[in-house]
Amino acid sequence: MNNKQDLPWDNPRFRNWVAVARACHALERSLAAKLAPLDLKPAQLDVLMNLYRHPGMSQHDLARKLLVGRSNITMLLPQLEKRGLVLRESDCKDKRILRLALTEDGTALLMEALKIHSALIEVAMSQSTPDQCDLIGEQMRKVAEALNGS
Repeated sequence: MNNKQDLPWDNPRFRNWVAVARACHALERSLAAKLAPLDLKPAQLDVLMNLYRHPGMSQHDLARKLLVGRSNITMLLPQLEKRGLVLRESDCKDKRILRLALTEDGTALLMEALKIHSALIEVAMSQSTPDQCDLIGEQMRKVAEALNGS
């Protein structure tokens, strides 16, 4: 890059994207700290939330929904299963597929964690008016679509 070229941080799009990334990291750090007393990590919370919303989903479908590799899910599930939060059961039609579900303890822990997560989101999004909040969401969905398409 020569001295006559614009530097990326002189570009408002660059600066604003860095602000979005910093806000996301701040929320993740805060969420991790607030979930620690529950002995729960944000990635584990993602698993519990998805299994609550989609009971009986396969490990493969869960990995796709969370945008992670199946190996990540394979590492997370035994921890959650050992704690009695998640059940893995063979599919009745195809024994190669494992179906996932929350236990009662998993659901109870999720409800506690959701209070924490929702409160953090409320703090973050209360910095905007309802119209601004809708605009932020709309714009982030467009960004995700653009990046997923590339």
